[in-house]
Amino acid sequence: MNWPTVVYSEEIVREGFGIAYPAIPLSARVELIEALSATGLKRISVGAFVSPRYVPQMACFEELLRSFRPAPGVAYLTFAHTAKARAIAARFSPPLTVEDELCTLFIDICDVHQRRNVNRSIEQAMQAWPEAIEDARSRGIRQARVAIYSAWGSNFLGRFSQDYRMEMLGRQIDLLEAAGMEVVEIGLHDSQSFCLPHEMEADLQAIRRRWPAVRKFHLHMHDARGMALPSLYAALRTLDSGDTVLVDGTLGGLGGGQYCGNGIASGMVPTEDFLHMLEGMGIDTGVDLDKLIECVWLLERLLGVSAVGHVSRAGPRPKAGQFYDPNLPAVESLKAARHFKLGPAAYEAEGYSPWKQPISGPWFRIPDEDGSKH
Repeated sequence: MNWPTVVYSEEIVREGFGIAYPAIPLSARVELIEALSATGLKRISVGAFVSPRYVPQMACFEELLRSFRPAPGVAYLTFAHTAKARAIAARFSPPLTVEDELCTLFIDICDVHQRRNVNRSIEQAMQAWPEAIEDARSRGIRQARVAIYSAWGSNFLGRFSQDYRMEMLGRQIDLLEAAGMEVVEIGLHDSQSFCLPHEMEADLQAIRRRWPAVRKFHLHMHDARGMALPSLYAALRTLDSGDTVLVDGTLGGLGGGQYCGNGIASGMVPTEDFLHMLEGMGIDTGVDLDKLIECVWLLERLLGVSAVGHVSRAGPRPKAGQFYDPNLPAVESLKAARHFKLGPAAYEAEGYSPWKQPISGPWFRIPDEDGSKH
Protein backbone atom coordinates (compact mmCIF):
# COMPACT_ATOMS: atom_id res chain seq x y z
CA MET A 1 0.00 0.00 0.00
CA ASN A 2 1.09 3.56 -0.71
CA TRP A 3 0.16 4.82 2.74
CA PRO A 4 0.01 8.56 3.42
CA THR A 5 2.47 10.21 5.76
CA VAL A 6 0.96 10.13 9.26
CA VAL A 7 1.66 12.92 11.75
CA TYR A 8 0.33 12.16 15.23
CA SER A 9 -0.59 14.66 17.94
CA GLU A 10 -1.04 13.49 21.55
CA GLU A 11 -3.92 15.40 23.15
CA ILE A 12 -4.36 13.83 26.60
CA VAL A 13 -3.23 16.84 28.64
CA ARG A 14 -5.68 19.14 26.85
CA GLU A 15 -8.53 16.89 25.67
CA GLY A 16 -8.26 14.38 28.50
CA PHE A 17 -7.52 16.65 31.44
CA GLY A 18 -9.86 19.32 30.06
CA ILE A 19 -12.95 17.45 31.19
CA ALA A 20 -13.96 15.96 34.55
CA TYR A 21 -10.48 16.07 36.11
CA PRO A 22 -9.99 19.56 37.63
CA ALA A 23 -8.03 18.44 40.70
CA ILE A 24 -4.95 16.97 39.02
CA PRO A 25 -1.89 18.35 40.83
CA LEU A 26 0.63 20.32 38.82
CA SER A 27 3.33 17.79 39.71
CA ALA A 28 1.26 14.98 38.17
CA ARG A 29 0.81 16.92 34.94
CA VAL A 30 4.53 17.56 34.76
CA GLU A 31 5.30 13.89 35.43
CA LEU A 32 3.02 12.73 32.62
CA ILE A 33 4.25 15.28 30.06
CA GLU A 34 7.87 14.35 30.74
CA ALA A 35 7.07 10.62 30.51
CA LEU A 36 5.28 11.15 27.20
CA SER A 37 8.24 13.18 25.95
CA ALA A 38 10.46 10.10 26.40
CA THR A 39 8.32 7.79 24.23
CA GLY A 40 9.28 9.18 20.82
CA LEU A 41 6.09 11.20 20.37
CA LYS A 42 6.91 14.38 18.44
CA ARG A 43 3.76 16.43 19.08
CA ILE A 44 2.19 16.84 22.52
CA SER A 45 -0.64 19.25 23.25
CA VAL A 46 -0.13 20.54 26.78
CA GLY A 47 -3.22 22.67 27.38
CA ALA A 48 -5.07 25.80 26.34
CA PHE A 49 -5.36 29.46 27.27
CA VAL A 50 -9.02 29.46 28.30
CA SER A 51 -11.05 30.97 31.10
CA PRO A 52 -10.74 28.95 34.33
CA ARG A 53 -14.33 29.94 35.01
CA TYR A 54 -15.48 27.59 32.25
CA VAL A 55 -12.52 25.21 32.13
CA PRO A 56 -11.10 25.03 35.68
CA GLN A 57 -8.90 22.14 34.57
CA MET A 58 -6.68 24.65 32.74
CA ALA A 59 -6.33 27.11 35.64
CA CYS A 60 -2.67 26.18 36.21
CA PHE A 61 -1.73 26.14 32.53
CA GLU A 62 0.73 29.04 32.61
CA GLU A 63 2.41 27.61 35.70
CA LEU A 64 2.62 24.25 33.95
CA LEU A 65 4.47 25.85 31.04
CA ARG A 66 7.07 27.14 33.48
CA SER A 67 7.43 23.78 35.23
CA PHE A 68 8.09 20.90 32.84
CA ARG A 69 11.41 20.16 31.11
CA PRO A 70 11.02 20.24 27.31
CA ALA A 71 12.65 17.38 25.43
CA PRO A 72 14.65 18.13 22.27
CA GLY A 73 12.74 17.42 19.07
CA VAL A 74 9.28 17.51 20.68
CA ALA A 75 6.76 20.19 19.72
CA TYR A 76 4.66 21.28 22.69
CA LEU A 77 1.39 22.72 21.41
CA THR A 78 -1.62 24.68 22.56
CA PHE A 79 -5.00 25.39 21.02
CA ALA A 80 -4.76 29.12 20.28
CA HIS A 81 -8.19 29.84 18.84
CA THR A 82 -8.26 33.62 19.35
CA ALA A 83 -5.89 36.52 18.76
CA LYS A 84 -5.55 36.95 22.53
CA ALA A 85 -4.62 33.26 22.98
CA ARG A 86 -2.08 33.49 20.15
CA ALA A 87 -0.46 36.53 21.77
CA ILE A 88 -0.13 34.76 25.12
CA ALA A 89 1.22 31.63 23.41
CA ALA A 90 3.91 33.71 21.74
CA ARG A 91 5.11 34.84 25.17
CA PHE A 92 5.53 31.19 26.20
CA SER A 93 7.46 30.15 23.10
CA PRO A 94 9.55 28.23 24.03
CA PRO A 95 8.56 25.80 25.48
CA LEU A 96 5.50 26.14 23.24
CA THR A 97 5.82 25.70 19.51
CA VAL A 98 3.56 28.29 17.90
CA GLU A 99 2.35 27.01 14.54
CA ASP A 100 1.21 30.33 13.12
CA GLU A 101 2.38 29.99 9.55
CA LEU A 102 -1.17 29.46 8.24
CA CYS A 103 -4.35 31.50 8.32
CA THR A 104 -6.89 29.32 10.14
CA LEU A 105 -10.64 29.31 9.61
CA PHE A 106 -13.03 26.81 11.19
CA ILE A 107 -16.71 26.43 11.97
CA ASP A 108 -18.87 24.04 13.95
CA ILE A 109 -21.55 23.14 11.43
CA CYS A 110 -23.98 22.20 14.21
CA ASP A 111 -25.44 25.55 15.25
CA VAL A 112 -26.52 24.11 18.61
CA HIS A 113 -23.03 22.86 19.46
CA GLN A 114 -21.49 26.05 18.07
CA ARG A 115 -23.59 28.12 20.49
CA ARG A 116 -23.09 25.76 23.46
CA ASN A 117 -19.33 25.57 22.92
CA VAL A 118 -18.33 29.18 22.16
CA ASN A 119 -21.53 31.15 22.75
CA ARG A 120 -21.70 32.33 19.15
CA SER A 121 -23.97 31.29 16.29
CA ILE A 122 -22.71 29.98 12.96
CA GLU A 123 -23.53 33.36 11.40
CA GLN A 124 -21.61 35.25 14.07
CA ALA A 125 -18.61 32.97 13.66
CA MET A 126 -18.58 33.42 9.89
CA GLN A 127 -18.74 37.19 10.30
CA ALA A 128 -15.35 37.02 12.04
CA TRP A 129 -13.64 35.31 9.09
CA PRO A 130 -12.76 38.45 7.07
CA GLU A 131 -11.01 39.96 10.09
CA ALA A 132 -9.01 36.75 10.62
CA ILE A 133 -7.97 36.74 6.96
CA GLU A 134 -6.94 40.38 7.03
CA ASP A 135 -4.95 39.84 10.21
CA ALA A 136 -3.07 36.95 8.57
CA ARG A 137 -2.42 38.94 5.41
CA SER A 138 -1.04 41.84 7.47
CA ARG A 139 1.52 39.39 8.89
CA GLY A 140 2.52 38.21 5.43
CA ILE A 141 0.73 34.87 5.60
CA ARG A 142 -0.50 33.59 2.24
CA GLN A 143 -1.45 29.98 3.01
CA ALA A 144 -4.45 28.75 4.97
CA ARG A 145 -6.21 25.82 6.59
CA VAL A 146 -9.94 25.27 7.00
CA ALA A 147 -11.94 22.91 9.18
CA ILE A 148 -15.46 21.88 10.07
CA TYR A 149 -16.45 20.58 13.51
CA SER A 150 -19.39 18.21 14.19
CA ALA A 151 -18.69 17.27 10.60
CA TRP A 152 -20.81 14.16 10.26
CA GLY A 153 -23.69 14.93 12.55
CA SER A 154 -25.11 16.17 15.80
CA ASN A 155 -26.68 14.68 18.90
CA PHE A 156 -29.08 17.66 18.75
CA LEU A 157 -29.87 17.82 15.02
CA GLY A 158 -29.05 14.41 13.57
CA ARG A 159 -26.92 13.37 10.59
CA PHE A 160 -25.47 15.92 8.21
CA SER A 161 -25.24 15.32 4.47
CA GLN A 162 -22.08 15.28 2.41
CA ASP A 163 -23.48 18.22 0.45
CA TYR A 164 -23.71 20.25 3.67
CA ARG A 165 -20.13 19.34 4.62
CA MET A 166 -18.84 20.38 1.21
CA GLU A 167 -20.87 23.61 1.34
CA MET A 168 -19.40 24.64 4.70
CA LEU A 169 -15.87 23.82 3.58
CA GLY A 170 -16.52 25.67 0.31
CA ARG A 171 -17.63 28.84 2.09
CA GLN A 172 -14.27 29.05 3.85
CA ILE A 173 -12.17 28.09 0.86
CA ASP A 174 -13.94 30.49 -1.53
CA LEU A 175 -13.44 33.38 0.88
CA LEU A 176 -9.75 32.58 1.35
CA GLU A 177 -9.07 32.14 -2.36
CA ALA A 178 -10.83 35.43 -3.11
CA ALA A 179 -8.37 37.06 -0.72
CA GLY A 180 -5.42 35.50 -2.51
CA MET A 181 -4.84 32.74 0.04
CA GLU A 182 -3.80 29.22 -0.94
CA VAL A 183 -5.65 26.55 1.06
CA VAL A 184 -3.25 23.72 1.89
CA GLU A 185 -5.06 21.82 4.67
CA ILE A 186 -8.60 20.63 5.32
CA GLY A 187 -9.76 19.45 8.75
CA LEU A 188 -12.65 17.16 9.59
CA HIS A 189 -13.53 17.02 13.30
CA ASP A 190 -16.03 14.47 14.59
CA SER A 191 -17.00 16.48 17.67
CA GLN A 192 -20.13 14.44 18.32
CA SER A 193 -19.01 10.93 17.27
CA PHE A 194 -21.18 10.54 14.18
CA CYS A 195 -18.64 9.38 11.57
CA LEU A 196 -18.76 5.91 10.01
CA PRO A 197 -15.90 4.45 7.93
CA HIS A 198 -17.72 4.50 4.60
CA GLU A 199 -18.59 8.17 5.11
CA MET A 200 -14.96 9.05 5.80
CA GLU A 201 -13.93 7.30 2.61
CA ALA A 202 -16.63 8.99 0.51
CA ASP A 203 -15.91 12.44 1.93
CA LEU A 204 -12.18 12.29 1.35
CA GLN A 205 -12.81 11.16 -2.20
CA ALA A 206 -15.22 14.05 -2.73
CA ILE A 207 -12.75 16.55 -1.25
CA ARG A 208 -9.97 15.32 -3.50
CA ARG A 209 -12.17 15.66 -6.56
CA ARG A 210 -13.25 19.19 -5.70
CA TRP A 211 -9.96 20.52 -4.25
CA PRO A 212 -7.26 18.30 -5.77
CA ALA A 213 -4.41 20.64 -4.80
CA VAL A 214 -5.04 20.02 -1.08
CA ARG A 215 -2.91 17.12 0.10
CA LYS A 216 -2.92 17.60 3.87
CA PHE A 217 -5.83 16.50 6.07
CA HIS A 218 -6.44 16.96 9.80
CA LEU A 219 -8.66 14.32 11.45
CA HIS A 220 -9.86 14.83 15.03
CA MET A 221 -11.99 11.84 15.95
CA HIS A 222 -14.07 11.44 19.08
CA ASP A 223 -15.08 7.88 19.85
CA ALA A 224 -18.38 7.75 21.76
CA ARG A 225 -19.66 5.04 19.41
CA GLY A 226 -16.44 3.13 18.76
CA MET A 227 -15.98 4.28 15.17
CA ALA A 228 -12.84 6.44 15.49
CA LEU A 229 -10.26 3.73 14.75
CA PRO A 230 -12.10 2.11 11.81
CA SER A 231 -12.83 5.57 10.36
CA LEU A 232 -9.15 6.48 10.56
CA TYR A 233 -8.25 3.21 8.87
CA ALA A 234 -10.69 4.09 6.09
CA ALA A 235 -8.92 7.44 5.71
CA LEU A 236 -5.52 5.77 5.43
CA ARG A 237 -6.87 3.41 2.78
CA THR A 238 -8.38 6.28 0.81
CA LEU A 239 -5.35 8.60 0.82
CA ASP A 240 -1.99 7.82 -0.75
CA SER A 241 1.72 8.50 -0.45
CA GLY A 242 1.34 12.04 -1.77
CA ASP A 243 -0.91 12.94 1.16
CA THR A 244 -0.23 13.83 4.78
CA VAL A 245 -2.78 13.15 7.51
CA LEU A 246 -2.54 14.78 10.94
CA VAL A 247 -4.35 12.64 13.52
CA ASP A 248 -5.29 13.72 17.05
CA GLY A 249 -5.86 11.19 19.82
CA THR A 250 -5.44 10.70 23.54
CA LEU A 251 -3.49 8.37 25.74
CA GLY A 252 -5.85 5.68 26.97
CA GLY A 253 -8.66 7.09 24.80
CA LEU A 254 -9.72 9.43 27.62
CA GLY A 255 -11.28 12.80 26.89
CA GLY A 256 -14.43 14.32 25.54
CA GLY A 257 -16.44 17.46 25.13
CA GLN A 258 -18.56 19.16 27.79
CA TYR A 259 -21.19 20.40 25.36
CA CYS A 260 -21.98 17.47 23.02
CA GLY A 261 -24.11 15.58 25.56
CA ASN A 262 -21.78 12.57 25.91
CA GLY A 263 -19.20 14.15 28.20
CA ILE A 264 -16.28 11.92 29.04
CA ALA A 265 -18.07 9.02 27.32
CA SER A 266 -17.04 10.70 24.06
CA GLY A 267 -13.43 9.64 24.43
CA MET A 268 -11.01 9.81 21.51
CA VAL A 269 -9.06 7.30 19.48
CA PRO A 270 -6.60 5.76 21.98
CA THR A 271 -3.03 6.68 21.10
CA GLU A 272 -1.64 3.25 21.90
CA ASP A 273 -4.29 1.46 19.81
CA PHE A 274 -3.82 3.70 16.79
CA LEU A 275 -0.01 3.53 16.85
CA HIS A 276 -0.15 -0.24 17.38
CA MET A 277 -2.30 -0.48 14.24
CA LEU A 278 0.14 1.68 12.27
CA GLU A 279 3.08 -0.49 13.29
CA GLY A 280 1.20 -3.61 12.20
CA MET A 281 0.52 -1.98 8.85
CA GLY A 282 4.21 -1.29 8.35
CA ILE A 283 3.96 2.45 9.00
CA ASP A 284 6.88 3.58 11.15
CA THR A 285 5.76 5.68 14.13
CA GLY A 286 9.09 6.29 15.86
CA VAL A 287 7.29 5.66 19.17
CA ASP A 288 8.33 3.10 21.78
CA LEU A 289 5.05 1.27 22.38
CA ASP A 290 6.36 -0.30 25.59
CA LYS A 291 7.08 3.14 27.08
CA LEU A 292 3.71 4.38 25.83
CA ILE A 293 1.91 1.58 27.69
CA GLU A 294 3.79 2.62 30.84
CA CYS A 295 2.41 6.12 30.29
CA VAL A 296 -1.14 4.75 30.14
CA TRP A 297 -0.62 2.95 33.45
CA LEU A 298 0.83 6.13 34.93
CA LEU A 299 -2.22 8.04 33.70
CA GLU A 300 -4.53 5.54 35.37
CA ARG A 301 -2.68 5.93 38.67
CA LEU A 302 -2.75 9.72 38.46
CA LEU A 303 -6.49 9.90 37.69
CA GLY A 304 -7.71 6.87 39.61
CA VAL A 305 -9.66 5.64 36.57
CA SER A 306 -9.26 2.93 33.96
CA ALA A 307 -8.21 3.77 30.43
CA VAL A 308 -10.60 2.69 27.69
CA GLY A 309 -8.00 1.67 25.09
CA HIS A 310 -7.15 -1.96 24.43
CA VAL A 311 -3.41 -2.33 23.88
CA SER A 312 -2.56 -1.07 27.38
CA ARG A 313 -4.73 -3.84 28.85
CA ALA A 314 -4.07 -6.83 26.59
CA GLY A 315 -0.69 -5.78 25.24
CA PRO A 316 0.43 -5.48 21.62
CA ARG A 317 0.51 -8.52 19.38
CA PRO A 318 3.41 -10.58 20.79
CA LYS A 319 6.46 -11.10 18.61
CA ALA A 320 9.18 -13.75 18.70
CA GLY A 321 10.65 -13.83 22.18
CA GLN A 322 7.42 -12.43 23.62
CA PHE A 323 4.99 -15.26 22.87
CA TYR A 324 2.93 -16.52 25.80
CA ASP A 325 4.02 -19.66 27.59
CA PRO A 326 1.78 -22.56 26.42
CA ASN A 327 1.49 -23.54 30.09
CA LEU A 328 0.45 -20.08 31.22
CA PRO A 329 -2.15 -20.43 34.01
CA ALA A 330 -5.73 -19.44 33.29
CA VAL A 331 -5.94 -15.64 33.21
CA GLU A 332 -9.17 -13.86 34.13
CA SER A 333 -8.59 -10.38 35.56
CA LEU A 334 -7.23 -7.23 33.94
CA LYS A 335 -4.49 -7.21 36.57
CA ALA A 336 -3.37 -10.70 35.60
CA ALA A 337 -3.52 -9.84 31.91
CA ARG A 338 -0.64 -7.44 32.47
CA HIS A 339 1.67 -10.45 32.44
CA PHE A 340 2.49 -9.42 28.85
CA LYS A 341 4.71 -6.77 30.44
CA LEU A 342 5.07 -7.72 34.11
CA GLY A 343 5.63 -11.45 33.69
CA PRO A 344 4.41 -14.15 36.15
CA ALA A 345 4.21 -11.66 39.02
CA ALA A 346 1.02 -10.32 37.46
CA TYR A 347 -0.93 -13.55 37.93
CA GLU A 348 0.87 -15.41 40.70
CA ALA A 349 -1.84 -14.62 43.28
CA GLU A 350 -4.78 -15.70 41.16
CA GLY A 351 -3.69 -17.97 38.32
CA TYR A 352 -4.66 -21.62 38.28
CA SER A 353 -3.72 -24.50 35.99
CA PRO A 354 -6.38 -27.12 35.26
CA TRP A 355 -4.02 -29.19 33.09
CA LYS A 356 -2.54 -32.33 34.63
CA GLN A 357 0.29 -32.51 32.10
CA PRO A 358 2.26 -29.74 30.36
CA ILE A 359 0.73 -28.67 27.07
CA SER A 360 2.84 -29.82 24.13
CA GLY A 361 2.41 -31.36 20.71
CA PRO A 362 3.72 -31.68 17.16
CA TRP A 363 1.86 -28.56 16.02
CA PHE A 364 3.95 -26.28 18.23
CA ARG A 365 5.56 -24.66 15.23
CA ILE A 366 5.43 -20.95 14.55
CA PRO A 367 3.63 -19.96 11.31
CA ASP A 368 5.39 -17.41 9.15
CA GLU A 369 3.39 -14.49 7.85
CA ASP A 370 2.94 -16.28 4.50
CA GLY A 371 1.25 -19.19 6.28
CA SER A 372 4.18 -21.63 6.18
CA LYS A 373 5.57 -23.01 9.41
CA HIS A 374 9.04 -23.32 10.87
